[in-house]
Amino acid sequence: MNKTYLFYDIETTGLNKAFDQILQFAAIRTDRQLNEIERYTLAVKLRPDVIPSPGAIITNRLSISDLASGLCEFEAIRQIHELMNQRQTISLGYNSLGFDDEFLRFSFHRNLLPPYTHQFKNGCRRVDLLPVAVMFWLYKRDAISWPRIHSKPSLKLEHIREANQLASGPAHDASVDVSATVELARRFLKNRKMWNYLMGYFEKETDAQRIADIPAAFQSALGGHRMALMVSSEFGPQQKYQIPVLSIGNSIPYPNQTLWLRLDLPELRKTKADAIDEFTWVVRKRYGEPAILLPPNRRYLKFLGDGRKAVVAENLNWLQSNPSKLQQIVSYYREYRYPFIPNLDPDAALYQLGFFTRSDEKLFREFHVAPLDEKENIARRFKSQDARELAVRLLCRNYPQRISSDLAGEFEAYLRRINPIRKDEAIVDYRGEPRMTPSAALAQIRQLKKSGKIDNNQMKLLDGLQNYIKSNFPKHTSGSQLSIGDQF
Repeated sequence: MNKTYLFYDIETTGLNKAFDQILQFAAIRTDRQLNEIERYTLAVKLRPDVIPSPGAIITNRLSISDLASGLCEFEAIRQIHELMNQRQTISLGYNSLGFDDEFLRFSFHRNLLPPYTHQFKNGCRRVDLLPVAVMFWLYKRDAISWPRIHSKPSLKLEHIREANQLASGPAHDASVDVSATVELARRFLKNRKMWNYLMGYFEKETDAQRIADIPAAFQSALGGHRMALMVSSEFGPQQKYQIPVLSIGNSIPYPNQTLWLRLDLPELRKTKADAIDEFTWVVRKRYGEPAILLPPNRRYLKFLGDGRKAVVAENLNWLQSNPSKLQQIVSYYREYRYPFIPNLDPDAALYQLGFFTRSDEKLFREFHVAPLDEKENIARRFKSQDARELAVRLLCRNYPQRISSDLAGEFEAYLRRINPIRKDEAIVDYRGEPRMTPSAALAQIRQLKKSGKIDNNQMKLLDGLQNYIKSNFPKHTSGSQLSIGDQF
C-alpha cells in the first residue's frame, strides 16, 4: 500500500491537553503528490464534565447549542484513531506536533486506545508543517507571501492563509484550516528538492544520521560535543527562529531525549552548582521531531549576527576552560526527572502511568468491540485501577442513560471534584496546571465582558456559556450535584 498524507486540524474546548476535548476534527487524505483522495469532518458533542474555556468559545465561535449535537467523544475518537492508524499514513498538520498530536494522544489514552501507534506502527509516522514553514521563511522566502503583523513576521496559519488566499471561510474552523494547510503544502512542494530534504527531518533514522554527521566543536571527558543551529518557531522572529546549541548527551531516565545546551546566553558563564537551571537553558529533542538541527556552516550562521556569534565564542571557550562546570551542567540535565505528582488524575496520567499490562491492553480491545451492555463487566476485569476509572468515566460521559447505579455513584463523586469549593482544590494535570473549574470559567467570562474587546456575537456566546455553567455546575449549597441524566 502506498503512503498517504492525512492532513488534519482540530478545534477544542481549551488548551489543556489532558482535560479539554475536541469539538471539531477535519482531515484530508492525499497521495504523496498531494492529490486529494478523501475528506473527513467530525463534530463532537460537549462532554458533561468539560467546562469550555471562554477564550476558546469566542475564538471558535461555537455556541452551547452548537455543542449539543454531534458524535459522543468515544465514537469520534475511535474514528480519528482509525484514520491516523491506517497503514502507511503520514499524519500532519500546522503546529500539529506542538499541540494537536499531543492533544490527540491524551484523547486516545482517555478512551482506552493505544496512544502512540500512529507514530510508528504499520509504516505510520508524523510531520509538522510549521517547522517546514520556518525553513522556507529562512531559505526559500519566495515560495509564498509572508505576512507581517504589527511590523513583525507572523507564521500563524490564519495570517499566511489570508496573505496567500489559501482557503476561504472563517479562521479557527477545522475544515477551513485543514484546506489551507493542504494548499500551503502544495506551494512548498513546488520546490520538491527542499520539500524532500525537510521531510527527512521527520524520519528518525535520517534525523539521527544528520545529527551524527555534525562535527564536534570540542572534546571533553564526556566525549564529543557537537555545535549546531536549532531552528524552531518558538524562538521567534527576533532571533530568526534559531539558537546555537551544544550537544551534552542523552537523558538517562528518558533515553530517547537528546539534550542541547543553548550557547548565546551570557548568563551561562555565571552558572553556579546550586542554581544550574537559573543560568542555563537546555532543549530536549527526540529524533524525527522538531526542532530542526542544522550544522554550523557559513550559510546557516549568517542569520546569527555578530553579537550572538561573539557570545557563542566566549561561552565555548568558558566551557572548555571549566570542565568541572561543564560536568555539573551535563550531570544535572542528564539525570533530571520530571516531578512526580501524587494521586495524579487518570485523565492526566498518560506519561506517569507508562504502559498498561498486555493483559489489560487485550481487555481494552475486547471492551471496544463488545456491545455497550457488556462493556461494564469487561471494565471490572481490568487489573489497573486507573484503567478501570477511565472506563467508568468513558461510559458515564458518553452513555449516561445506559449505566448502572454503581457507576453513576462513582461519576457523581468525580463531578463534585471538578467543581471544587476552593481554588486550590482543583484537579491538576501532569504539569501541575489546574483543570478549568466552573468558578474560574465564570471569572474569565466576567473579565472578557469588561474588556471591551469582544463583539456582540461573542457577547452572546459568553452569555450562553455562562448560563450553561450556572445550570449544570451549581455552587455547593447543599453538597449535592446534578444527576448524570440532568447533565448536558
